[in-house]
Order: sequence, then C-alpha cells, then structure tokens
Amino acid sequence: MRKARLSRYWSDEQGSPGYLITPGFWCATLELPWRGNKQNFSCIPSGIYLCTLRFSQKFGWCYHITGVPDRTYILTHSGNLAGDRLRGYKTHTYGCVLQGKYRGKLEGQRAVLYSKPIVRQFMTHMNKEDFELEIINRF
Repeated sequence: MRKARLSRYWSDEQGSPGYLITPGFWCATLELPWRGNKQNFSCIPSGIYLCTLRFSQKFGWCYHITGVPDRTYILTHSGNLAGDRLRGYKTHTYGCVLQGKYRGKLEGQRAVLYSKPIVRQFMTHMNKEDFELEIINRF
C-alpha cells in the first residue's frame, strides 16, 4: 500500500500549515487550528490513517481519511482558508485537510493557493488508490 506523510509545523488562529509528501509528489496543506479534536473546530490528531476514495456532493471525488477518533467524514479537498471561526477568521473547512501548491494570504489571512489543480494532480499521482497517511505534529 502507498504511504504519505503530512507534517504540521505550528498551529494558531489562522490554521495549522503543513506539507503532504509522498514519493514523487508534495503539496502545502492547511487545516483548522488544534482545538483538542473538537468536531468542526479542530484539525484531527496526529496518527496513522487509511485514506480511501469517496464521492462528495460538494467536492466531487476526494480522499476520505478514515479511523479518526471521535470524528467522521474527514476529507482532503480544495479550499484556501482554515481559520478559527470563533476568533473571526474565515474557513473553507470544518476539519478536513486543504491542499494547495503555494502558501500565501487571502483577505489578510494565511492561505493555501492553487488548490483545485493540486487536488486533481494528487488524485492522479495516487492513481485513485487507497493509501496510508501518517500525520505528524512538529510543534
């Protein structure tokens, strides 16, 4: 089975940036801030998860991160912002992993950019096969 690693480097009100790396591919990621794994407000805990292909009415085909404790329907999908809504930041995720080619700012907030093309490239690179995702916090 193929493997990928997502390394997060810090977490604050504007989200938890990281990198998703697998042989022959890498991209920037952005997730919600760490808020104790609270559903809809937090990134998921570090750990090893099985990712399977799933169709979402909102995002189309994407990867579903399975086996997350006390959480369901965690996806990797396109989007730009992952801030803490309770502190006035905008978000395009409620716990999922956003993928992008670049880091930057949108509306004065940390963001990942060029997201939809990178999600498609990742799906192609992974040949739409299941894979094991290891998530590591480096903060």
